[in-house]
Amino acid sequence: MLFNRKIHSLVAIELKLGEFEPEYIGKMNYYLGVLDDKMKQKDENPSIGIILCASKGKVDIELALRDFNKPIDVAEYKLQFPKKEIKELINREVEESTAEKLSKKAKT
Repeated sequence: MLFNRKIHSLVAIELKLGEFEPEYIGKMNYYLGVLDDKMKQKDENPSIGIILCASKGKVDIELALRDFNKPIDVAEYKLQFPKKEIKELINREVEESTAEKLSKKAKT
């Protein structure tokens, strides 16, 4: 949760690892209700929800948001990792996993 001074609102952000699912809207609606009931002060604007997904379908989002009156939006994110660092990470994980397996075998 964040507070945006410019728009004077609490902002709930939810990061989803996969593609957009319509039920995410209901969950965000719940979060916004809790924020507005329990945390929002009288002089603040209604809370805003942002759902970040790995991929999204425009039609699914439009249908899911059709009858909601709370400010909820869905955005897509892209992961970008430097290839060199990913290769090093994978190699390190493989080496550690192999060393762990060898250590367990040696103990038995």
